[in-house]
Amino acid sequence: MLKTTVINADAERIESHAFITNEPAELIHIFHPFTQIALWRRGVNSIIEAYLQKGLTNNLLGPGFRTIIRSPYTVELDLFPDFPGREALLEDIRLIAEIYADLLGCDEIALRLEILDCVMCPRFHVDRTGIRLICTYLGSGTEWINDELVDRGKLGPGCLDLPDEASGLFDERTTIESPNLFDLLLFKGSLWQGNSHRGAIHRSPAVASGEHRVLLIMDALWN
Repeated sequence: MLKTTVINADAERIESHAFITNEPAELIHIFHPFTQIALWRRGVNSIIEAYLQKGLTNNLLGPGFRTIIRSPYTVELDLFPDFPGREALLEDIRLIAEIYADLLGCDEIALRLEILDCVMCPRFHVDRTGIRLICTYLGSGTEWINDELVDRGKLGPGCLDLPDEASGLFDERTTIESPNLFDLLLFKGSLWQGNSHRGAIHRSPAVASGEHRVLLIMDALWN
């Protein structure tokens, strides 16, 4: 029986596939050739959490939005409903974008705020991206597995339409991991240089009836 764990303060900092840190400067470890995931543990901002929860309760957030931002990484005010907590969220997004852009050296960022009430990507997979950033503000966090003990041939069509837990992708030695709320995740995809046969293996968690997930997602863009 597989177990699902949440990374917490007592978890190991370093594993072959993931680097876990309390310091944003250490996210640079995502560039290590064997590292597929870098996670910055952050505490929950209760002001932002209350703002988003109120927005969901009153149906003010809609489906979210997509936009492109550049330095100084400000997001248009009218994309967010105007009540207490908006400025805190905008500042958090600006801070995350600044760290991400500095790390990747990109000119622009494709930014998404996803409001989900169903599973977006239910199967384990690898993104055809470079290095993607994900921050879960509300709901369950993105799940991933250590790539050391998996059979990558069982990803995609190789699963033969069997569930992840029955396809042979992994076995009972594998632990499904997920972040805490507000943690910042960097996922390395298969398009990152030298990473064509690797990439973080991850999936969206199940969403219970009546629940929502609020995700901030960033992808680097270069002119």
